[in-house]
Amino acid sequence: MPHQPHQPPVPPTPPTPALSGLRVLDLATLFAGPLAATLLGDFGAEVIKVEHPAKPDPSRGHGPAKDGHGLWWKFLGRNKRTITLDLSRPGGRRTLLSLAASADVIVENFRPGTLEKWDLGWPELSAANPRLVLARVTGFGQFGPYAHRPGFGTLAEAMSGFAAITGEPDGPPTLPPFGLADSIAGLATAYAVLTALAARDRTGQGQVVDMALIEPILTVLGPHPTWYDQLGHVQRRTGNRSANNAPRNTYRTADGTWVAVSTSAQSVAERVMRLVGRPELIEEPWFASGADRARHTGILDEAVGSWIAARPRDEVLAAFEKAEAAIAPVQDVRDVMTDPQYAALDTVTTVDDPDLGPLRMQNVLFRLSDTPGAIRWAGRPHGADTDTVLTGLGLTPAEITALREEGAV
Repeated sequence: MPHQPHQPPVPPTPPTPALSGLRVLDLATLFAGPLAATLLGDFGAEVIKVEHPAKPDPSRGHGPAKDGHGLWWKFLGRNKRTITLDLSRPGGRRTLLSLAASADVIVENFRPGTLEKWDLGWPELSAANPRLVLARVTGFGQFGPYAHRPGFGTLAEAMSGFAAITGEPDGPPTLPPFGLADSIAGLATAYAVLTALAARDRTGQGQVVDMALIEPILTVLGPHPTWYDQLGHVQRRTGNRSANNAPRNTYRTADGTWVAVSTSAQSVAERVMRLVGRPELIEEPWFASGADRARHTGILDEAVGSWIAARPRDEVLAAFEKAEAAIAPVQDVRDVMTDPQYAALDTVTTVDDPDLGPLRMQNVLFRLSDTPGAIRWAGRPHGADTDTVLTGLGLTPAEITALREEGAV
């Protein structure tokens, strides 16, 4: 037989992303709406970020920057193409309707009535595309006595009851030092969009998603309304302690670091007490339930805290792991970046960025076995893809120039 030349192996075809073929128009700013669009883009949706020509998304300038490039935007703007449109101008309105005609989702967070003022409300958008899903993210929702107030995540954290139960018992209500309510609402909006798209698969019709920042954070707080309704119970601030189980706290080690211990399971609570040399407490009648243990927090915290305080962190962690008791070091971002579990999961991954070179950021939110997500690029410059996107709509160079002269792009 003639000699067959060696053929290099054919690389496997990468799987089609889960949301490939989905087009999302991101009209939103700071932070819930854009985060929802980011999460969709991470799993293959084509996301087109629409910003005002003169007033970019404020996240571009939020927080620290390097060489003039906002680092928050590099994360929030990843996997998005960026264009500029002034929706208040006739040319901007026409262009958005043309984009909407081929889109699946629009995410916006203007105050209620703003799109309607520009003749871009639901009647106009759904007429352009009956299959469109319009996700409207606001502080307080589209109706009600607060609907037209300016709304931010801080207000949701205050109104929802979160701040009231956060902090030390004798201290003030405490707000989180990051966009907690916005982030929860961003996750909820992505879920709401996919729910509406699933309904569209059955009905053929799009619909409006009304997402208020004050609602998702209330949901994740748990059964507080039900407790109050049925028992008149109002949870108070307990610091790092829990009203539902103990020991549960942060404890300082002999070398000045901190660890967090949780005993939500009865078996874990028993293991902890054996480990710290106080097995007799397990025999107390009150030790048999989390709520009863919580009423004896002082005794349990002293037992666990004194044992931990006598040992360096690594010894404490090793002993808890050997005892199959639940513990974690209290880490700052420096620790997160070198944590072996995060490293194994590639939770903080590296993205090659033309502006900053190798850039580390959180990876996609979860792993899918067959259609994984990916970060294809970090946040791009303001309006970088305007001409490409508008050309794809069929606009000629002369028409794009006319839009620029109008101030619409």
